[in-house]
Amino acid sequence: MEFFLRQAELNDVEFISKLSNQLGYETTIEKMHKRLSEILNNTDNCIYVCVDNENVIGWVHGFYSLRVESDSFVEIGGLVIDENYRRNGIGKILVEKVIEWAGTRKSTKIRVRCNAVRKETHIFYNRIGFNETKEQKIFDMKLGL
Repeated sequence: MEFFLRQAELNDVEFISKLSNQLGYETTIEKMHKRLSEILNNTDNCIYVCVDNENVIGWVHGFYSLRVESDSFVEIGGLVIDENYRRNGIGKILVEKVIEWAGTRKSTKIRVRCNAVRKETHIFYNRIGFNETKEQKIFDMKLGL
């Protein structure tokens, strides 16, 4: 398997949308197009894709996070590898790309949040050097906008 990494482009939207659907994130190409466009035009974000034979087989999104109460850091907002390509080191390579980007931002920490039920994902992040630091609950509020 020969693949390469590059920054995502707007014309990757269908691939990124399909990969997101594989993990259960229901989205439309139209919604993904809007989000991807915003991310690509925001220098506090990075998004990289892994390409094999002209097909995007994985993506990672990182973003710079400012907090009042603590030092800034880079957070991995999402990482998805095509189910047919998992366990080939692609996830680790994509995470390393975000780590490299974080270095350009002078960040000293990278954070990732995982759904509590994704046990294999927890093992993956532990294996590549992340340490679990806390558990938390997420509360959302829908706005009528």
